[in-house]
Order: sequence, then structure tokens, then C-alpha cells
Amino acid sequence: MPAEQVEQAPPAGAPDRLVAGPPTRPRSAGWSLLGSELRVLFGRRRTWAMLAALALVPVLVAVAVRIEDPGRDGPPFLGSITSNGLFVSLTAMTVSIPLFLPLTVGVVAGDTIAGEASLGTLRYLLVAPAGRLRLLAVKMAGAAAFCLAAATTIALTGALVGAALFPVGPVTLLSGDTVGLGGYAVRLGLLVLYVALSLLGLSAVGLFISTLTTVPVGAMAATVVLAGAAQVLGQLPQLEVIHPWLFSAHWLGFADLLRSPLDLGSLGENALLQLAYLAVFGSLAYGRFTTKDVLS
Repeated sequence: MPAEQVEQAPPAGAPDRLVAGPPTRPRSAGWSLLGSELRVLFGRRRTWAMLAALALVPVLVAVAVRIEDPGRDGPPFLGSITSNGLFVSLTAMTVSIPLFLPLTVGVVAGDTIAGEASLGTLRYLLVAPAGRLRLLAVKMAGAAAFCLAAATTIALTGALVGAALFPVGPVTLLSGDTVGLGGYAVRLGLLVLYVALSLLGLSAVGLFISTLTTVPVGAMAATVVLAGAAQVLGQLPQLEVIHPWLFSAHWLGFADLLRSPLDLGSLGENALLQLAYLAVFGSLAYGRFTTKDVLS
């Protein structure tokens, strides 16, 4: 039998993935590998459990405000919810960015390579003609897809539960201008994109850490700890010089998206910072991954 027709079966119990393919069609194999990665990622109960936990954040915020109106004693953004339920999305996103989103993204990013090594499927994935660089790109794309899904889950759940429990109407922006539902939907979409972009740097760091170990729990924990450490460093005035370079520097900088006229400057700055982290830690991950012996 010709060598290009031979397939190696993965170990029993391993997830269903592309493990081999014709070497003459690397582009097709790369897209198949990406599709397989997304199917495995969003086919896991753990992924849906994390998305469900994120969806619970706006539900809890809305129910808490519905039960007891914060009035003038509470934060201003909580009081805004009682007059317009669409503010639930914004409030839930603000609450989730410092802790819940980095926690879930750290789990996904830390599991990218180390999880495959732990399952014993990494060497079978490398049998495919995609190569190590393309495998890393696919893993990063999967982590980015989860970032987008997580931010979308919070925004949509917040809008739906807010509309169910509170009045809905034109939204007063931070600049004092009022926009209709269509204008707010555009800004909410940009907010989702902003938050998803904000987590790319952390995802790249997690990908690199995942190439350093075969223990996924260790990679997950290290990524989550670094997310918390970056936010702590960002609060220390003595380290003000490094604040603009932390991947968490612009996590809460989406206020310009809620003003009129719409200013995309903060979105561009955040994207440049996250892409810089993606380039640096993606290169480190590639350097590590291409020089290590894959035995599992």
C-alpha cells in the first residue's frame, strides 16, 4: 500500500480528529484541521459549561436589580438598568472582564497543546500534512473563536434578560446623546469585538505556556494567575511605566464606543497591543514547539 494512503489511528477514547490526509493538499488539510478543532472545542461539555456560567452573570445582575432597586445608593450603571434593560449587557460585561472572562479563556488557551499531549493525540495530529506552524495557528484560532463566543454570550444574554425584566427603549450614551435600538446594537457589536480582541493577548500567552508542559491543568492555572497578576500590576502607581504594555491595559477602555460621535481610537489601540502580544508569544510558542520532541 502506498505510504500516502496509510492512516494511523489515535488511541482509544481520543477525540475525533483529522489525523492524516493526502500530502498533496496541505491547504485542504489545514481547513479540515480548523474545522475539527472547532468541533472538538465546542463539542465539549466543559466549553458549554463555561459559556453557561458566563451567561449566568447577566442573569444574576438583572435579577438582583429587579429584586432590590439600588436607587441612589448603588453604582450609577446599576441604577440605569431599571430605566432601560439594555444596560444589563454593558454591566455584565464590565463585571466579567476582570475575572470570569480571563478564567474561562485561561482554561481554553492553557489546554491547547498541553491537553493534546496529555491525551496522547498530539503526535497523531502532527501526522497530518499541516505541520507544526499550522497546528499552532489552528489552536490559536480556536482560542480566538472561544473569546468571541464568550463575549457574545454575555452580550446577548444580557440584552434578552434585560428586555424580559425591565423597560426597553432609546439608550442614553455616556456623552449624553440618545440613540435608538439600531444604534445601540451597532455599539454592542463593537463592544463584543472589543472584548474578544482584548483577550487575544492572554490567549497567546496561554498558548505559549501550553507548549512548555504536558500537564494541561498547570498551563491553565499559570495562564489564569498571569491574568490576575497583570491586573494587579496595572493598579500599582509605582509601575506606571509598564502599564501601557500590559495585555490588560485596555480591558476596560471601551467607553469611547458608548459616546457620540463614535470614536474607534481605543479599539485600534487595543487591537495593536493584543496583536503585538500575539506576534511575540506566538513566535515563542512556535520556537518552543518546533524544537521539542513530541512523544505523546
